[in-house]
Amino acid sequence: MHRVVKDLKIMLLANLWIVPVVAALVGAVFYFVAPPPPMHASMATGAEGGNYRLFAEKLKTQLAKEGFELSLVPSAGSRDNLERLLAQDSQVEIALVQSGLERQLSGAEQNRLQSLGAVYQEPLWLFYRKDIALERIADLLPLRLALGSIGSGTHAASAAILAANAIAPQQYPATWQNLGGNKAAAALNSGELDAAFFVGPAENARVQLLAANPALRLANFRRAAAYEARLPFFKRVTIEEGLLNLALNSPPQTTVTLSPVATLVINQHFHPGLVPLFLEASREVMKDGSLLDQAGAFPSAVPRTFELSSDAEHYYKSGLPLLQRYLPFRIASLADRYIILLIPLIVVLVPLLKAVGPLYRWRIRARIYRWYKHLREIDRQLDAGTLPERLGSEIARLEQLQDELAKVEVPLSYSNELYELHVHLRYVIERLQTLQQRRATEAKTLG
Repeated sequence: MHRVVKDLKIMLLANLWIVPVVAALVGAVFYFVAPPPPMHASMATGAEGGNYRLFAEKLKTQLAKEGFELSLVPSAGSRDNLERLLAQDSQVEIALVQSGLERQLSGAEQNRLQSLGAVYQEPLWLFYRKDIALERIADLLPLRLALGSIGSGTHAASAAILAANAIAPQQYPATWQNLGGNKAAAALNSGELDAAFFVGPAENARVQLLAANPALRLANFRRAAAYEARLPFFKRVTIEEGLLNLALNSPPQTTVTLSPVATLVINQHFHPGLVPLFLEASREVMKDGSLLDQAGAFPSAVPRTFELSSDAEHYYKSGLPLLQRYLPFRIASLADRYIILLIPLIVVLVPLLKAVGPLYRWRIRARIYRWYKHLREIDRQLDAGTLPERLGSEIARLEQLQDELAKVEVPLSYSNELYELHVHLRYVIERLQTLQQRRATEAKTLG
């Protein structure tokens, strides 16, 4: 056992050179590897109590299960969210944005943002008073109408519908107001407004309240196909009879409306490693679907708004990265990145480790063979008869080498070579001693 430990010690000492080499390679991996994804982010959500806020709160709860902290930042709506994402000193990395708003940005601004996909439908609802005849959008011109608050998705959607009907903002009557949310709903219910646009899921409390009011009706977009052709961010949505309120049978007949989608949009500050985490959390939030969205339908890569993130595209094609299916996010994301960078490290280490054996044998034998240089020189001098006269000092030197050689340690498998060196050294010493005695005898004879 003692011998095995000693051999192992010799082997380790002979290969100490590999330690700084491996340390340098590992250091390079850690230096060049992408930093781990942060475990926190800020998200612009819209107004308190709004649809975006409700979705974001569910998303925050889901992310917290993975130890991720999501800070929710209230805003004025979709347009405001875009401005926050594009700000030079942006305080948010991700936001909910209504599809279609990307058309209001320049090409350069669009290139600075990416989409993670749609997370749910948010239909456009046009409620109006029951005693009003409303057949076409132009019939809204003489009415008291709420368009949605400035910067909101509702305002953007209603403006797009009006523009498609050749009604420009400068043509808006004075009776039209930039009013939205609960204020618009309250004014419509109280009779202060004749009609109002709203955007949100069918489950939205505001939509449910308006649908339950027998004095109001839901507008039917009979020309939905024409709007889809001109405004591709809108999709035709069929509201079946009684979908909004079965007890009151609201709407009283099948009705068609148009729907943009709520999309997750990111800027350059959003870490790409977080994409699968957010999309999987969104899928969990929407796993049961809604009144209009089938279970498992969202998140979705379509419709396309901003350029889809490459990490999001990979998620939609292949799902979660393999390790994230079985490990906590923090561990899996780190492992994913280091495994990729460890591949070239392994490629370098394999031939390096293969060289350990030959180098080890060379170093051990070098400890033995370096003694042969002096023996060979003496042997040549003996054969040539040119050995110096001072044989005594040469013999003393070799005996000193013999003492030093006795202290040399080599692994057991190389002992035979060491013992052969001892034999050769002893042989040379004896030859020199024989020559010394012969010369001494000759000197006495001559004397």
